[in-house]
Amino acid sequence: MTELYLEDFTPGQVFHSGRLRVTAEAIVAYAAEFDPQPFHLDDAAAHGTMFGGLAASGWHTAALTMKLLVGSPFRPAAASSAAGWRSCAGPARCARATRSGSRSRCWRSARARPGRSRACCGSAAPP
Repeated sequence: MTELYLEDFTPGQVFHSGRLRVTAEAIVAYAAEFDPQPFHLDDAAAHGTMFGGLAASGWHTAALTMKLLVGSPFRPAAASSAAGWRSCAGPARCARATRSGSRSRCWRSARARPGRSRACCGSAAPP
């Protein structure tokens, strides 16, 4: 993929990722290794919880999001794709639980601005 420089960004420009489908098998496999809670491991056990059925771990959802971001066209030169990533308490939020059969996608809008001390340097990050 082509790396983008500050002058390549337009403020408000939106970058979309590809899509991926989440399977029940992937949800259970991830949970078994990293987040073994009943609502991530067993659909029947999950029905009595706030999710009402099998749901992916938030950590699993975050890992899938990172995979989508890294593979997206948002490729600032000399920067990490995670630049500007904020916690789930900030703008990176899940509208609802990730479930088997979910199709995941993410997007970023760019905020391009010149550097405060050196106009030749700047940042292009999510708003």
